Amino acid sequence: MRNSFLRIIALLCGMIPVFAAGPWVHAGDSIEKAGDVLSILLPATGAGLTLGFRDGQGAVQFVESTALTLGVTYGLKYAVDEERPNGGSYSFPSGHTSISFSSAEFIRKRYGWGYGVPAYVAASFVAYSRVESGQHYTHDVIAGAVIGIVSSYVFTTPFIGLQIQPDTDGRYWGVRLSGNW
Repeated sequence: MRNSFLRIIALLCGMIPVFAAGPWVHAGDSIEKAGDVLSILLPATGAGLTLGFRDGQGAVQFVESTALTLGVTYGLKYAVDEERPNGGSYSFPSGHTSISFSSAEFIRKRYGWGYGVPAYVAASFVAYSRVESGQHYTHDVIAGAVIGIVSSYVFTTPFIGLQIQPDTDGRYWGVRLSGNW
């Protein structure tokens, strides 16, 4: 039941950007805005899952993979300094995309495909929104996705979730071992 509850919360959080844009923005603006919101919501969801599962080891892995993702992304941005389609600087690679895919891969590898599929769909939308809004070229978002996925893949291990609890009902006492397999 707890897993179903967490999945429902993750799904509802993923729908927030769809309703947050409001009718006063143009289609292109709402796509960009939804991508911006999702690029913040995905890491927040990854961090929230570590709290929800009381997963200290996962929190450390999330911080490590996020730090590597951001370090590589911004190191390349300043080293390459490619012009954006809209004329701005630092196009390559896409930071929104790298952090989104880093979070999606962390969620998938740590907590399974039940959480990973919606996270990957949201991360893919972020990548699409960056190209659609003229902020990045396609190769920028592909590079960002690769950086994010590899960074989380390197640092993340699957969550076993073993719990040890005392168990008694008045007639007996013991220890209960439970977990996700």
